[in-house]
Amino acid sequence: MATAMTMTMTMTMARSPSIYSILALALLLQVPIPSSSFGCPPPERLRRLLDATDRGEAPILLLPCCYDGLTARLVGLAGFNATFMTGFGVSGANGYPDTQLVSFNEMMSAANTVAEGLGSAALERARFGEPDQAGTPIAIPCIADGDTGYGNSINVKRTVFGYARAGMAGMMIEDQVAPKRCGHVAGKSVVPFAEAVMRVKAACDARDEHEALFGKGTGPLILARTDSLVTDGFEDAIQRCIAFREAGCDMTFLEAPQSVEQMKEYCQRVSGPKLANMLEYGSTPILPPDDLQKMGYTMAAYPLTLLSASIKAMQESLELIKEGKPTYDKILSFSETKDVVGFTKYAKEEDRYKC
Repeated sequence: MATAMTMTMTMTMARSPSIYSILALALLLQVPIPSSSFGCPPPERLRRLLDATDRGEAPILLLPCCYDGLTARLVGLAGFNATFMTGFGVSGANGYPDTQLVSFNEMMSAANTVAEGLGSAALERARFGEPDQAGTPIAIPCIADGDTGYGNSINVKRTVFGYARAGMAGMMIEDQVAPKRCGHVAGKSVVPFAEAVMRVKAACDARDEHEALFGKGTGPLILARTDSLVTDGFEDAIQRCIAFREAGCDMTFLEAPQSVEQMKEYCQRVSGPKLANMLEYGSTPILPPDDLQKMGYTMAAYPLTLLSASIKAMQESLELIKEGKPTYDKILSFSETKDVVGFTKYAKEEDRYKC
């Protein structure tokens, strides 16, 4: 029995795709990974990354947002140390707007797929299991979009536990009224101040309860978001972020500040790690990562860059097909495509275990 279990674990750990030279340059943009990060759970890995940035020992944590297994793999293979699973992206990939038409179970399914993609990318980056390389894989932590928690405070706690089971390093919880919508579109509203704080407190309690059951460093970090700037004003939004910190959240996110001055004041008045949402063509000024870090931000998320870029590429390719023109300038070679989705490594693994 023990031998069989050992063989199964070895086979599972040995599954790793190949490294893509076209993405290798991005590895140069990331900070060296300390040996203390080896083998730690994703939430603990995320906490250490945030702490290193807060101490000024590492650059701002860049979070290109993913929404499925392929985008998760691409983010990981490009050398980024963390990512964010965007609800807008998951909704869009399912053919819906980000108006909470996608259910908790659908978000959980996406989280599981994203976790698998990040796991394969982490193993590939380390070339783990390959005979000529004894690299140590490092988890690539992901913060998952928890929307409004999919119900009351008890639902919020269930959502935290669900994302923890899926291997998520953190969860974002927000104060919009359900069904929520993208923070940069019209028609959103927020719950009252006290209800928003209790929603965040429920998420933090679930984080702590998970760690009590499964050990320190296993509970997803809580990113508390407020959308009240547009509905109730800047001062209300600041007070909500401060209250969220007092309730125990690990990180805050003031959605849709409309000026550099608002961004600076938020960073000055609210403690702890803070996320800047760099949505191209959105309401918030787009600033270079260095400027954001100097301002006081710890993370910079790029929520729709991959989704929007893929939509544009597909639309242009479809137009070429409609016009009867070749699409070679828009696509990878078939060999490159096979490699990206894992065929190359699959063939090696298949040969490795042949009798």
